[in-house]
Amino acid sequence: MDQQAPKQPEQDDLKFDQKDIDENKVIAALSYLGILVFIPLLAKKDSKFAQAHAKQGVVMFIAMLFGAIPFIGWLWAMVLLVVEIIAIIKTLQGQYWKIPGAYDMSKKFKI
Repeated sequence: MDQQAPKQPEQDDLKFDQKDIDENKVIAALSYLGILVFIPLLAKKDSKFAQAHAKQGVVMFIAMLFGAIPFIGWLWAMVLLVVEIIAIIKTLQGQYWKIPGAYDMSKKFKI
């Protein structure tokens, strides 16, 4: 007989309190503005909404470092810039967008 361990809650099941969203969406949007990712990461440890965005923001920040590579890196940086603009807009609208690639990597952070 195959016994399965109880399923652990995953970040896929993210549910945010509306009050948390309303109070922290502006600071959560900072997550996608380069080094400013550390503001919500450190200042809003009690906000599930801000922390979820900050984790993705850290991944995006690291990915943007590859933009320093001539030509291919510049194209990469332009694509990331568009993705970050979309993420900022969605965050300010109170939404959480699971950015392809960045979301999966952000689930590994235990911050």
